[in-house]
Amino acid sequence: MFEALRNLYLNSFFYNKKISKPFKSFLQYKPSTYLLSSIVKIQTKKININELALETVWTNTNLNKKQFRKLNNFFWILSLDLKSSSSSVQKIIENWIDINQKYISESWEFDTTSKRIISWLSNSKLTYDNGSEEYKNNFNNIIQKQTLHLFYQINHLKKYEEKLVGITAILLFSLSYSEQQKLLSVSLEYLKKILKNSLDKFGFPKSRNIKQSIFYLKYLILIREWFKESQNSIPEFINEYIFYLGQSYTFFWKRINFDPLFNGNNISKNHELDQYLKRLGYSFKNENYENSDYISLNNKKINLFMDIGPSPEKNFSNKYQAGALSFEFVSGGKKIFTNSGYYQYKNTKLNELSKSSAMHNTLVIDDNSSCKFKKKTKDEFEIKNDLKITKKNIIFEKNYWKIIGAHDGFLKKYNLIFEREIEFYPENLKLIGIDKILGKKNLPNLKFDIRFHLDPSSKVMKTQDNKSILIEINDEGWKFNCKNYEIDIDNGLYFGKKNTYSENQNIFITGIINSQNTDIRWELVKI
Repeated sequence: MFEALRNLYLNSFFYNKKISKPFKSFLQYKPSTYLLSSIVKIQTKKININELALETVWTNTNLNKKQFRKLNNFFWILSLDLKSSSSSVQKIIENWIDINQKYISESWEFDTTSKRIISWLSNSKLTYDNGSEEYKNNFNNIIQKQTLHLFYQINHLKKYEEKLVGITAILLFSLSYSEQQKLLSVSLEYLKKILKNSLDKFGFPKSRNIKQSIFYLKYLILIREWFKESQNSIPEFINEYIFYLGQSYTFFWKRINFDPLFNGNNISKNHELDQYLKRLGYSFKNENYENSDYISLNNKKINLFMDIGPSPEKNFSNKYQAGALSFEFVSGGKKIFTNSGYYQYKNTKLNELSKSSAMHNTLVIDDNSSCKFKKKTKDEFEIKNDLKITKKNIIFEKNYWKIIGAHDGFLKKYNLIFEREIEFYPENLKLIGIDKILGKKNLPNLKFDIRFHLDPSSKVMKTQDNKSILIEINDEGWKFNCKNYEIDIDNGLYFGKKNTYSENQNIFITGIINSQNTDIRWELVKI
């Protein structure tokens, strides 16, 4: 009901009048186009716009929702050949203005509008320069109108990523046009509020989403560079958040050079971002072995990565996965044990599956995950019951690594605590695990599974005595043992690459809990 009334208002004469204010400012700052390369993939092979059918751009009815958004956000301008006539681009913008003079829900969608403002102002050589006075006036007026729309609607958004993109567009408008100091000041305060509400005290997303931290870093650096290039003083809080986010980027990407598949993360390609940061003179360092409850112990060959963090607040839990105390083990840049990754695209069943504990290298009790999820919207989930970390201890020495962690994700339903102890001996290349199921009372014959997911390129086979499993990857051989419980090999799904899946295999330990405390001992050793 509320949304229906709101849409009615947005389409009304009164709202159109509210965002259609007289505009006397002039364009004083034209940002460098290349600064957008952190958030937009720019094609190497440029497109000659004169080869396109300009008259049919806005009359094509065969576009799906994704294609429509891409067309209307104008990020495609960055892939145009500058030698193409700018008048063609301006003609397209003129036609867009004629059709979209007033609010239209599809073309004025918040995220689409935000990106369109950023694109138009960042591509002034194509979108603004050499235009007639009439064109420039129309351009300036519609830019202001869209900016005011963002300003008035930003509080209605729930997703902080969209809020960040929106406030980025508003800030760029404030920097680009004269006499916008009041809007600039208000927008900076709003940006500060967004960051304070969505990032923890260490500057990491409250969602515990690794990919989201890179998203925030890209946009804050973009904002910072606009301030710098327009010769405005850079707000100190922006510098501070970039420092913390840069540390996270170094921790999760530069230092280990692989993508930990936890809490919404997939395999990413950050080499272009590396080049972008280098070009702008950014250099981040992080020698710590812990970052926002993620642990990374490593030497030149081996990396042991583990999640010992609580579940996020409900409002930040959409992409959270029930992988507490899960770990990944990497040798020579190749994962021996990997989590399965995150799946979101159009398939809620696969999305829900990728969020389960069974798709992580951790404990499952009676086919139940450590966290439960419920549907929030058609495409989104939120956490139903939270999870706390009850124990955490790390030892990191040259010849001895040890991680101890425990969580209460099974306490409410089964009255038990899961505690994991992992030791690694670098000289012997031996990984030893003790998984403890600690009941508050005797447990009624509960089934448990512990899975160890393998990289899709791995080859596995059982030994003849059925007591060990051999793993071959990258011309390395490893042997997995569990002396006190049954082990086997199972087929599974791997979601490491964004919105795709492939088959992989996993080793699993299974058994029945029939006493108050149960220890499951396993080891992985190089052969």
